[in-house]
Amino acid sequence: MFEYHGWITLRSTADAVDDDPPLRLDEIQDLVNGFTGYGLMDLRPANGAHHVHLGGFPNHRGTRGADVVDLFTRIGHLAPGSYGLLYVHDDEDPEHELAFRVHRLVRGTVSEHTDHLLSPVIPTLEDEYLD
Repeated sequence: MFEYHGWITLRSTADAVDDDPPLRLDEIQDLVNGFTGYGLMDLRPANGAHHVHLGGFPNHRGTRGADVVDLFTRIGHLAPGSYGLLYVHDDEDPEHELAFRVHRLVRGTVSEHTDHLLSPVIPTLEDEYLD
């Protein structure tokens, strides 16, 4: 199982004011369109700002895991003032199978962090499986 939930507030630069300089919305929309059919994925305006929301729960990581993190990185390059968080739980990752990982986008850079709010999955979210 591969679970991911995330959001990005889009900003062209860290000091952008009233869309100056303008966002590269067409290019960001193209990236978002590449994820259709795999869960929640949208780009929409709200209160004068644009946001990307994503989430999914496929049975296996497949290529989707790397693609989701890559999406954060690519959006950071197109809109380096953007910020957001991506929570990922991959039970096929032997190093982190019982933990969520957090990918943070700030000023065009994505970094990975340990999660302390939802991890460890057992016993925080689920009971231990007993035979």
